[in-house]
Amino acid sequence: MRNLEQPEKDNPLLKYLVEQDQDGPRLDGQSSDDFYFGQGKLLLTGEYFVLDGAKAIALPTRVGQSMSVHYSPSFNPILVWKSFDVEGRLWLEAKFEFWHFDCIDENPSQEVLFLQKILRQARKQNSHFLRDGVDVVVETRLGFPLEWGLGSSSTLIYNIAQWAYVSPFELQFNTYGGSGYDIACAQSEGPIMYEKDSEGPHWSPVLFEPSFNQNLYFVYLGQKKDSREAINHYSEKRPYSKDVFKSLSYISKSMLECQDFDEFELLVKDHEKIVSENLGMKTVKEDRFSDFWGEIKSLGAWGGDFVLVTSQKGFDETRSYFQSKNLDVVIPYSELILTHPGEGNNDQLH
Repeated sequence: MRNLEQPEKDNPLLKYLVEQDQDGPRLDGQSSDDFYFGQGKLLLTGEYFVLDGAKAIALPTRVGQSMSVHYSPSFNPILVWKSFDVEGRLWLEAKFEFWHFDCIDENPSQEVLFLQKILRQARKQNSHFLRDGVDVVVETRLGFPLEWGLGSSSTLIYNIAQWAYVSPFELQFNTYGGSGYDIACAQSEGPIMYEKDSEGPHWSPVLFEPSFNQNLYFVYLGQKKDSREAINHYSEKRPYSKDVFKSLSYISKSMLECQDFDEFELLVKDHEKIVSENLGMKTVKEDRFSDFWGEIKSLGAWGGDFVLVTSQKGFDETRSYFQSKNLDVVIPYSELILTHPGEGNNDQLH
C-alpha cells in the first residue's frame, strides 16, 4: 500500500481518497477467515472489437471490490450474502441453502438471481465448492459508486472464482459474457494489452505512462450503459472487415509507444472515427461536446459510463467546462489508474 496524494481541497468531486487495510475488517467488527480483492477496470482502446480479436489496452483502477468470508460450525448450513456500496450502505442481501444455492428469501431481485447464477456455475466448475457443514457469511464492499461502471460484476465474479478455486474467465463466459478483459484487469497490477482469440484470452503487462498524463482526465457521463445491450448492437452488424481489427490493434500498439501529446490526440481521433463508422454511431464529441478544445474518447460501451478527455488547459478550466454541461465527476488520470504494482489494495473513491 502507499500513501495517496490528497485531492485538491476545492475539488468537490472526490469526497475522499483513502486507503484501507488490505485484510479489511468486517463491518460487524469480526475478522474475516478469507479475503479477496479485485481491481476495477477501464477499456482504453479496442472497445467492442476486442470481442473478436482486436488488441486492446485495458487499465486496472486503483479502486475495486473486496470480499470477506467468515465461517462458523452449523448443523443446517446456509450462505448469508451482504453487499455494501462505497458509502457503507447495504444494497443487496440474500440467503441461500448450500446444496443447490436455492434462495431462502421470497421474491429475490434480479441482482440476487444473478448472484445465484454465478454460485451455481462455480459449483459446476468445482463440485466441492461449499460442501462443508458450516454457516458462511460473505460481505462485499465496493470502492467506487455502483453506477460508475468500473466493474462491480467483473470484480464480483473474479473474487468468487478465487474463493471457489475455479477459472474466473470460464465463470464469466458462462454467466455474464463479454471479452474477459475486465477479469484480466481484476487480477492485474498495472496496464495490460489484452486479446481474445479462438484459443481463449491472452494478456500481458505493458508500460503505459504517457509523459503528458497530467493532461488526461476521466469524466463520468452521468449514466450507466447496459454492456449486454451494447454488445448486441455490435453483434448485429457483424461481420466486420479484417482491416478494422488491424487498424484498431495498430492504434493500441501506437498509443503504448506515444510520448507526444499531439500525436496521442490524433490516435484518439482516429480510433473514434473507425468505431463510429463501423457501428453507425456518432462519436461522443460530435454528439455532446462539439465545442470542447481537446479530444474525447469513449471507454467501453458508447453512450455511458466514463470517457477519456485530453486537455492542455489545466484541471480547473477543464472541470469548469464539464460542470457547465452538468457533469461533476472529473478525475485526473493518475488519481484513478493503477500504474505500478502495489498501488491498489482496496482504496476507496467517491
